[in-house]
Amino acid sequence: MTAAALLLLPDFLLIALGAALVRVRMFDAQFWRGLERFVYFLLFPALLFRALATSTLGWGDASRLIVVGISFTVAGMVLALAARRPLRLPEPTFAACFQCAFRFNTYIALAAASRVAGTQGVAAISLLIGVLVPIVNIAAVAMLAHGRGHGVWLAIARNPLVIACAGGLAWHAIGVPLPSMVSMVLELLAGAALPLGLIAVGAGLVFARGMLALPALAWWNGVKLVALPAIALALAALAGLSTLERQVAVLLAAVPTAPSAYILAMQMNGVGAPVALLISSGTLLAVITLPFWLGVIG
Repeated sequence: MTAAALLLLPDFLLIALGAALVRVRMFDAQFWRGLERFVYFLLFPALLFRALATSTLGWGDASRLIVVGISFTVAGMVLALAARRPLRLPEPTFAACFQCAFRFNTYIALAAASRVAGTQGVAAISLLIGVLVPIVNIAAVAMLAHGRGHGVWLAIARNPLVIACAGGLAWHAIGVPLPSMVSMVLELLAGAALPLGLIAVGAGLVFARGMLALPALAWWNGVKLVALPAIALALAALAGLSTLERQVAVLLAAVPTAPSAYILAMQMNGVGAPVALLISSGTLLAVITLPFWLGVIG
């Protein structure tokens, strides 16, 4: 087993633990829904806010990293659109799956960044997440809306990750240290975010045959897990990013699709089953692909 795989092994074991706990029915569905909301609305915002508020990075320092992040995200959108006619999917199915080519699992990304590059890695990837979360959400909602996107900006403004990133960047810009008690509470909340988030990812894994044709399944997983990190790596080299920035860019490109893609698809057009399959199969395949990319950039 490679060093990169060993580095990520604890994280994938937590995902496996979540999947096992669901299948032995130790906790009911209401518990898992509550856990997902707790992580999404409290723990992860605390982690993002603290990472950005205390970061030594600034917009100017990370400008090239941000450009690379936006570029590989747009590349994912283009590759998804390129498959529209060849795959011949029903329009609602394509609209729901479109987002799976470029949305990223924040839980896995932050966990991997923490293990690879420590607090500086978390701060850098948090900054990139803060920029990309609104972009990927707008693109996903726009595709799903079919002219009904009047509430897009309100939904983005209410996103807890967007609020946390904006708040952390604003505090960082002020330049005032966090009060010690506030910093301690945020540190405790942030410490619980990654393990509980990864367990929640495992609990949400769903596999069922017939949800999506094999060519479509292969295309979207190929784009998200192979093409995007390769593009990110090439762009990082062209932009002359530092080792840390290159690791962060490729990591965010290489992680599987976000579980929230399923929630959005269900809320917008009701076609969630193919998205659930893409999320679950991509997470399983990432056990192989993510250590590979970590080895390449290491």
